[in-house]
Amino acid sequence: MNKPTLQPVYVGPDDSGARLHISWNDGTSSEFSPWDVRYYCPCAGCVDEMTGKRLLRPENIPTDISLTAIQYVGRYALQFTWDDGHDTGYFTYTYLQELGRRLEDDEA
Repeated sequence: MNKPTLQPVYVGPDDSGARLHISWNDGTSSEFSPWDVRYYCPCAGCVDEMTGKRLLRPENIPTDISLTAIQYVGRYALQFTWDDGHDTGYFTYTYLQELGRRLEDDEA
């Protein structure tokens, strides 16, 4: 039997309104500060495509950065628009779920 494809069932603010919350169809959930999602943008402007080195410097991200829009990209990714004007990153569902786990582990 095939494993169901990972899909978000809810994408939006958490109860406090300060964090991005994603509930997944596998029963798990992920929460992110807007700053973390902006910093870990996987686009070619933020990460060198050849080396994987992060080009975006943390000090260049406003501490109070916020999302202005969230778009679904097909059935595999989300695209975020930020109040700093950045909007080119496609965050696959798998990438977001793995990032959420990694950040959660880092906080523990």
